[in-house]
Amino acid sequence: MKKFFSLFVALFVFVAVGYAQKGVLKFAKETHDFGKVEQGKPVTYVFEFKNSGTDPIVINDATASCGCTKPNWTREPVMPGKTGTVSATFNAAAAGPFNKSVTVTSNAEAGQTVLYLKGEVVAQKDAQTAASPAAAPAGKDKKKSR
Repeated sequence: MKKFFSLFVALFVFVAVGYAQKGVLKFAKETHDFGKVEQGKPVTYVFEFKNSGTDPIVINDATASCGCTKPNWTREPVMPGKTGTVSATFNAAAAGPFNKSVTVTSNAEAGQTVLYLKGEVVAQKDAQTAASPAAAPAGKDKKKSR
């Protein structure tokens, strides 16, 4: 009977520890669509999260999928019920569609969360073309022959 009781207590402790809740990172949204972004103009989005767990959350790192995206994040521990941020700045250098990711590593229950930035970089309007007069229609500058 003593063995059975010890086994029961050990099993209970094991199950209780397994269900203990850690910090839980809950982002308001995990994907942001910038839509059309002008080439040469960096854009930033701030992802907000809440710690809905029971332990403080510490973000250890936020890694971008390429060098064109620079993440920044809340450096101090985020206590249960409080909020923090992860911002990502995308350098819109090359024209065309983009889909970038930022992997957030923390001590939260999930361990890693991937955030996404997407949109389309459009070429800058050429200032010289807008400032120059329109070309004369073809045939207007020719002398009429009789």
